[in-house]
Amino acid sequence: MKNPAEVNAIIAELERLYPDVICSLEYKKDYELLFAVRLSAQCTDARVNLVTPALFARFPTLESFARASEEEVGEYVHSCGFWRAKARDLVACAKMLLSDYSGKVPGTMDDLLRLPGVGRKTANLILGDIFGQEGYVCDTHCIRITGRLGLTDGSKDPLQVEKQLRLCLPPEKSSDFCHRMVLHGRAVCTARSPHCESCTLRSLCSAGSTKH
Repeated sequence: MKNPAEVNAIIAELERLYPDVICSLEYKKDYELLFAVRLSAQCTDARVNLVTPALFARFPTLESFARASEEEVGEYVHSCGFWRAKARDLVACAKMLLSDYSGKVPGTMDDLLRLPGVGRKTANLILGDIFGQEGYVCDTHCIRITGRLGLTDGSKDPLQVEKQLRLCLPPEKSSDFCHRMVLHGRAVCTARSPHCESCTLRSLCSAGSTKH
């Protein structure tokens, strides 16, 4: 595991490499990000961004989502995979946001986890991106790269990775850090053939530093 100086050095280098951090999912309203994240499960962000414009044009309000049939929503999100479950969750989530939260996306972990289809990864992303709170989004990129770096013990369990990152990352840096994990995972620290030879984090990386 890394000491605080090493953690800060990793964070600083990621900030230098990826100064502009934004969520790759496109949205205009808070609940649209919530719905887009649900659609992104087992699906690429690029595919979701192709689907959501027509979806949000057809259902422009939470009220229209709440009145929608799961079948029609499913027609719009079919290409995202697992469309029946996703359509069901979007409609149910809209109804709960209206009935329990006055049509607003809630800003606590406990409340977010009550919403249909929302797990800790989604809740952490919403807390970070919408509310500016700490957010530990432990997706496949984050789990893979933090394990390689030695920030975590290599666990593949998202909850265990989240718990370990909470112990080493400054809370105010956590959300942007996780977004940078996605960017670094796509560009350099890929799943099958990481480009360790060109990675500027190599000297700080438990896995990369052992490669010659």
